[in-house]
Amino acid sequence: MKKANATTGILAMAIIALSVTSCKDKKKEQESQDGHHMEQMEDSGTMEDHSQMDHGEMAMMSSEVIADYLTLKNALVSDDKDGAAKAGEKLESSLKRFDMGKFGDEQQDELRDIVEDATEHAEHIAKSDIGHQREHFDVLSKDIIDLLAITGSDRTLYQAYCPMYNNNKGAQWLSASKEIKNPYYGSKMMTCGEVQKEIK
Repeated sequence: MKKANATTGILAMAIIALSVTSCKDKKKEQESQDGHHMEQMEDSGTMEDHSQMDHGEMAMMSSEVIADYLTLKNALVSDDKDGAAKAGEKLESSLKRFDMGKFGDEQQDELRDIVEDATEHAEHIAKSDIGHQREHFDVLSKDIIDLLAITGSDRTLYQAYCPMYNNNKGAQWLSASKEIKNPYYGSKMMTCGEVQKEIK
């Protein structure tokens, strides 16, 4: 009887050992297949293009452009034509350096159009009188807002709106502060406008 019990016990242990080994092998096989499947998805390009870059990295791409845009905006607030011209020149350079290579194809097409247009306006700002600088800044601001809609921002910005500019057609701008300091009128009407939204 003892012999039979010992044999049964040994047999049960052998079955358990085989089951555990079998489960481990199946798990390894499953993991291997999953890994291979992921590789195939990456190779075939079925994964999203911008998966290679997270939101923070995308926002960092526009960091230099935002900094130069804000310098330009502050010069216009101060009625500083020469400061605005220098900032326009600097912004033109940072826009030309803007790297679209890590974005998806569709985003690259949109960004290319936006950057091309914004560069042209920055170029004009570098060479114009303050009245024309402000006219170009109006369109440039729309371009930068469109750019940030794709890239996001590495800092909190406030999108403000002046309803009176351009014969009451209105104009937008971006600011690092909630306080209204109007770049379209400067000292003439410094506080004309309101914050429309916060961009993060």
